[in-house]
Amino acid sequence: MSAVNTISLWLIPFLIGFILLYGTIKKVPTYEVFVEGGKEGVKIAVQLIPFLVGMIVAISIFRASGALDYFVNLIKPFLHMVGVPSEIVPLSFIRPISGSAGLSITTDLIATYGPDSFIGRLASTIQGSTDTTLYILTVYFGAVGIKKMRYALKVGLWADFIGIVCSIVFVSIFFAGK
Repeated sequence: MSAVNTISLWLIPFLIGFILLYGTIKKVPTYEVFVEGGKEGVKIAVQLIPFLVGMIVAISIFRASGALDYFVNLIKPFLHMVGVPSEIVPLSFIRPISGSAGLSITTDLIATYGPDSFIGRLASTIQGSTDTTLYILTVYFGAVGIKKMRYALKVGLWADFIGIVCSIVFVSIFFAGK
């Protein structure tokens, strides 16, 4: 077993033990504090349910309506001119909305085109280079009651766009001929 495997195996139990020991030394009722944190976590989870249901419904409507397919077909000629496979567009649109839907699309692309294909590598790179911006804003901002998320939305979507563009550029540079 390598040193990295040994460290990763023991790190979490060590941190938990250290926190419990430190809390005990400081005379903090660690079990009671843990239970209170659990209660608060359940309350937050219940508060998040409407936001999660709204996101799931919106994603389902977006995918089932055919709007995404229509848009992909509309921009397909431009994408082929710049050398971007149109198969990546659904991932580029869904990934900022939902991580699990993005992962589903990535898995499908890899299963269809192969993990070592240009599309497979590009899908994997986009999956790792972008985040679930709308999901994060909906769930986390909703949980703490933040109503004004205009700037966070702009920055998050801009970061996703840059992640997608950089993924296309770097995968094209490193893997175009493979």
